[in-house]
Amino acid sequence: MNPAHGERLLALPYELAWATTWMHEANEMIGPVIGLPRDLPVIEFGNLFATDADGLYWKTRRVLEWAAGRPFVWVDDMITDLDVRHVAEHHGTPALLLRIDPRRGLREEEFTELERWARALGGGLDGTGAAGS
Repeated sequence: MNPAHGERLLALPYELAWATTWMHEANEMIGPVIGLPRDLPVIEFGNLFATDADGLYWKTRRVLEWAAGRPFVWVDDMITDLDVRHVAEHHGTPALLLRIDPRRGLREEEFTELERWARALGGGLDGTGAAGS
């Protein structure tokens, strides 16, 4: 965990939310370590690690429900090409699914992509998630 990440994430024009197996514990255990507030919204997953009938990552459908038709960014280390295609086909607004290497975490190139994507949408989003994996 990089203590500088919180400041970098908060500087982005996004509404941050946790989409992690840590769920609400992320606000207590991860957020303070990386400089994020302790009250970020949390996407709750009712059935952790459930197998999806279509082979999607088990978080994908719930993240789409949470986005509720809004543009969003989802950063995770388990996103697959199938998830990217599913979101493109079933979400009517722009979405960026950014898969990160779990051994490296967020790097400069990912922050550059997050900044670029926000600029391409006009500088901000009214509902964006999710931080965490």
